[in-house]
Amino acid sequence: MSTVSILIPVYNREQLLGPCIQSALDQTVTDLEIVIVDNASTDGTWEVCQQFASRDQRVRIFRNETNIGPVRNWRRCLDYATGEYVKILWSDDLIAPTFIEKTLPYLEGYNDVGFVFTGTEIFNNDTGKRARAYVIGDTGIYDTGKYIESSLLGRPLPVPVSPGNALFRKKDLEKNILLDVPNKIGSDFKMHAIGNDALIYLLTAKDYPRFAFINESLASFRAHNDSITISSDSIKLTILYHIAKAYFVENHIDDINLRKKFNSRLSLLLLKGGKKMGIRKIQDFYFNNDKVDIDYLFLGTLILRKLFKNFFSVFIK
Repeated sequence: MSTVSILIPVYNREQLLGPCIQSALDQTVTDLEIVIVDNASTDGTWEVCQQFASRDQRVRIFRNETNIGPVRNWRRCLDYATGEYVKILWSDDLIAPTFIEKTLPYLEGYNDVGFVFTGTEIFNNDTGKRARAYVIGDTGIYDTGKYIESSLLGRPLPVPVSPGNALFRKKDLEKNILLDVPNKIGSDFKMHAIGNDALIYLLTAKDYPRFAFINESLASFRAHNDSITISSDSIKLTILYHIAKAYFVENHIDDINLRKKFNSRLSLLLLKGGKKMGIRKIQDFYFNNDKVDIDYLFLGTLILRKLFKNFFSVFIK
């Protein structure tokens, strides 16, 4: 039994998996295990898994007979994990050698801290472009209310939706990795996994008063053509994320003002193309909520910000 389990769910990542696993093995904290579950890959992914498992006993590998979908595979990884703390590492991403060393003390030392995430570098090997992301301020402990507000409204903090740069307690992931998100458009969330990741953060945040942030780029997200965020239609991606967040608002947010502001964001999405996905009114983002109110002052602020952004982008060009 290890203190930390690094989970790597994988499907058809033969060319990218090796560096990912190596970054997990390179951690300065050695009391850990790497749990890899191959979701019935059709390329050489399983062979890569076997090579690493044969060289280091901390690597534990499993293979599904058939592809069970991404979210079920996340849970399958969790089923095999023995650690009290869990790091989800997507098979195309990397973590710095000190990731566990620097994040773990925040969960071991503070029972009221629900999760800890780090600054992140988003990189593209093909173009060479690199950018820092999810930097919310100085290293330290913050109020989870700010995380929830920022995730739902897109401000004031640039918080992540992917748990790829975070450390959680296993017990919270067992509770908060949802297979299904009830919705009116018949979308199967366990098969596309768009929004389930954001709910991990939000559902954990509601149970703890604080979270921690480390202002160092200890995680690296790879941008490539096969990643979900690159390969998915941008408006579809945004709509699905907001359906997931609407599920959270409907079931866990009592703050009327926050609800109104969130509904204001939903109203803008309708203008961007929600109708092509069967979203024709704000109520369609929700499963049962038929009463929606809007903060029109906040909506006006969103519209003005969008107009200024578009104006300056054209002016700069």
